[in-house]
This record gives sequence, structure tokens and C-alpha cells, in this order.
Amino acid sequence: MFTGLIREIATVVSFVGSTLTIKSSYKPKIGDSIAINGACLTVIKTSSDTFSVELSPESQKHLAIQNYKNQVHIEPAMMMGDRFEGHVVQGHVDAIGTIKEIKNNGNSFDIFISVDKKSIPFIVPKGSITIDGVSLTVNDVGSESFRLTIIPYTMKETLFKNYTKGSKVNIETDMFARYVSHIFSHKKNSLTWDEVDSITAQF
Repeated sequence: MFTGLIREIATVVSFVGSTLTIKSSYKPKIGDSIAINGACLTVIKTSSDTFSVELSPESQKHLAIQNYKNQVHIEPAMMMGDRFEGHVVQGHVDAIGTIKEIKNNGNSFDIFISVDKKSIPFIVPKGSITIDGVSLTVNDVGSESFRLTIIPYTMKETLFKNYTKGSKVNIETDMFARYVSHIFSHKKNSLTWDEVDSITAQF
């Protein structure tokens, strides 16, 4: 489990075959889970100043793999007892989006991202979404795109500063929306409000 609060912008040393090697100040242990650009991966090797993770062909197929070079966002998995400050993030990327426009409003930036329309039902206005591991709030949702607004600090301290029109990004949609949709799609009768309360109470 993650929060979507980036721990560090780390440097990619190499990406050969299925092995991605990262240089960072954070020192994970072998077997640790760590989100890299929002995808939960397992550490398979460490050295004095680097660590390596493995991306299976399935993972590479479903990630904006072109972003796994130069610099990447990293966030270690939460530990029991950690303070929860962001959103509930699983590290399960379920869509790739394309940045359509970045609009500088002076004291904020509007980011417009297009996505496959099958993901739109899981993107909720004023709900949470994770973009390349960064936990953000959705402002507006259209038929095939959505809008985020981020503050200058977030733009400066994340890789959003490098993104341009056409950039691909990993997207993890709202976990609660996915769970509720799955339950509805496999239930013949309508949910009662008591059942809805019971579902939400589990999170």
C-alpha cells in the first residue's frame, strides 16, 4: 500500500531486458516493495548506492515504459504504523494516459489528460487519482479525458515539470470506484444502502 506522496526523484542507471536499476538516496532491502512511477515493483538486488527491480513482460506491456529512463518517481511501501497522509494507492497501474494540454494559470497548472473511455467510469470528479505515482484530485471528467489542477510546488518537485503535450503517464484510478463497479457488475439485484455502507466501512 502507498500514499501517492513521492519520496524521491531517483536516477535510472540502466534498463536492460527486464531489470531496471535505480540510483537513489533511499536504501531498500531485497524483497521490499517500491512504487516506481506508480507501479509496485519488488527489489531483487541492491548495492551500495543502487537497487534493481524486475519488470515482467506483462508489466512492461501495461506501463508507460518510455518514462523509465533518466529520472523516475519512487515511493517505498507503507509500514504498519506509518502516518497516512495521501490517498489510498495500491501501485496497480490500470491505464496509460496522454497529456493533451498543460495550462499555466499563474498560481496553478491545469493538466488535461486523455484516457481510454473504458477507464472513465473509475475517474470521479473530486475523487483521487494517481499519475506516475503522484496522488492528485480530479477536477472535471469528460467522455474521454479529465482535468487536474496542481500547485506550483507540485510542478517543481515532481516530474510534471518535464511533461509536455503528448507525454504518456501511468494512471491508477480510484480504488473504491473500481471495487464498487465490480460488485455492481456481478450482482443481479440492486445494492441496498445498508450494503453500500457496509462496503465503504471496510475501507
